[in-house]
Amino acid sequence: MDAAAGKYLTFRLGHEEYGIEIAKVMEITKMVEITAVPCSPDYVRGVINLRGRVIPVVELRRKLRMDAVEDAPETCIIVVRVESGETAFPMGVLVDAVSEALDIDGSDIEPPPQFGAGVDTDFIMGVSKARGEVQILLDIDKALSSAEVEGLGQT
Repeated sequence: MDAAAGKYLTFRLGHEEYGIEIAKVMEITKMVEITAVPCSPDYVRGVINLRGRVIPVVELRRKLRMDAVEDAPETCIIVVRVESGETAFPMGVLVDAVSEALDIDGSDIEPPPQFGAGVDTDFIMGVSKARGEVQILLDIDKALSSAEVEGLGQT
């Protein structure tokens, strides 16, 4: 999958390693106070004030239907640029820990696994086996695409 080759920011959710295209990353910030947004989906943690700009924050564990855990000292927010149609907006994704920036060769990337009609894997760009470890490469635009998330980001 040479089209998916490139630089990725890798991070952990539990014991799993994930990656997103580094070109989508605006910045990484340590945990700051997050203000809850009433009536939002359970995966929307709230909003943060990042140098005067209000940024919505999605708890990626919950968005990917994983169990929630308590924030730890390594927990951080990756601010990404999400594109939806003609619009782009910043969105924070809460992750357990950032690992590293990794240059992944196309020969190390396999297509997303197919699990059948009942399992949605559209948000997975591919699976990397760089450095002998497995990283699930996310298409962050598709992972965060939902009417609720897009509505938060465009406000």
